[in-house]
Amino acid sequence: MLSIGQFSKVCQVSIKTLHHYDRIGLMKPCRVEEESGYRYYDREQIPTMLLIQRLKRYGFSLSEIREILCCSEKEVLFAKLEKQKRAIKTQLDLTFQVIREMESHIRNFERTGDIMGYQENYEIQIKNSEERSLLCSRQIMPVADFGKYFGKVYERIAREHLTVSGREISIYHDQEFNPESSDIEVAVPIKETEKADRVMPPMLCAVTVHKGSYSSLSDAYGALMRWVEQNGYEMTDSPFEVYLKSQFDRQPVEEWETEIYFPVKMKE
Repeated sequence: MLSIGQFSKVCQVSIKTLHHYDRIGLMKPCRVEEESGYRYYDREQIPTMLLIQRLKRYGFSLSEIREILCCSEKEVLFAKLEKQKRAIKTQLDLTFQVIREMESHIRNFERTGDIMGYQENYEIQIKNSEERSLLCSRQIMPVADFGKYFGKVYERIAREHLTVSGREISIYHDQEFNPESSDIEVAVPIKETEKADRVMPPMLCAVTVHKGSYSSLSDAYGALMRWVEQNGYEMTDSPFEVYLKSQFDRQPVEEWETEIYFPVKMKE
């Protein structure tokens, strides 16, 4: 039997943390002296404590760790570990994206001396968008889920034997930005106009192309809005994006290209 101090030293976990684990029922001592309240641990508890520490490093919460310790089904435990591994990998990919973004920002800052100079790297044009016959799915959804709804549109295309005629489009109908609950219409252009959910007419638009991660699309939106106001235009309809190069093409994130359209008219 080990004193709490010995157990703390062997497992490299503080006594304060062991007290907390006892209170929440995650790791209880095998014996507690009635008079002193002193805690003792069994050597057989060491592997469990080491597993708890490892699961914490993996990013599991204490409540999730408690569920894992109570579970004896191999398939369930394996699925939990695989899911967490994917979550960590996604976060790692996002971190690398941020690093590349910072490197570009630093190079621009070094060249221009303007910490906001990277926002001026957008070429903006006025042009008429093309008419598009669209197969659509409009939902209130988290921004991160729009890829799932594109999948449903493509399922319809395959089921109805339709012909894709252009790149994927997202139309943003909200008046404000809410990444967790947005009114987004995802659409794929098709040749069969009679089978389309709707036809998007040609519109006068301010247009630019954003290169790279979607996380910095706001830079392009900001540049477009400034240009629209500075040049005497006003928006007339919902902005939309056309994905010229994307994850759908298995392109690395730095190669992604998103064409952004702001429907506009001259101010009266």
